[in-house]
Amino acid sequence: MAVVVQIADALDADEIEQHLAVFAEADTGEGFFERCASAIAACDGDPRLHREICVRLCDAAESKTLNRVFRERDNPTNVLSFATDQGAAGVTLPLGDIAICWAVVADEAKSQNKTISAHVAHLFVHGVLHLLGHDHQEEAAAQAMEGKEIEILASLSIANPYLSD
Repeated sequence: MAVVVQIADALDADEIEQHLAVFAEADTGEGFFERCASAIAACDGDPRLHREICVRLCDAAESKTLNRVFRERDNPTNVLSFATDQGAAGVTLPLGDIAICWAVVADEAKSQNKTISAHVAHLFVHGVLHLLGHDHQEEAAAQAMEGKEIEILASLSIANPYLSD
């Protein structure tokens, strides 16, 4: 799966790249999000995972605007997912877009005693699962989604994000 990454101008791209370099694969050239995407594909196998995903690392103001416009909530949030429809026959559209708010993620990682890279990986996995149609509105669906997240993250040597210290 191809992953296009955009970093908002208001963010420090060098700082972000330092945090995310932890999961980059020097021997394969696979970047942070590509490595996470490969783990999702290996654990999930959904054929839609060959489609492109755009990840936007945004600031709190942009996240707040997106959250207000699309979810009617007037605050920044850690991750938002925007799935695309399949499109016309023979036309392959991107799977969707994921917006990750760097400020919220950094604050959450600190308060949860996690590395920023592990938390970003979790939120990317969470966002991709939403693009595939998973949700956490009902308890059974939430448990199934969390189970997939835990399995995928474990394949990246990331601890269960739902366990508290």
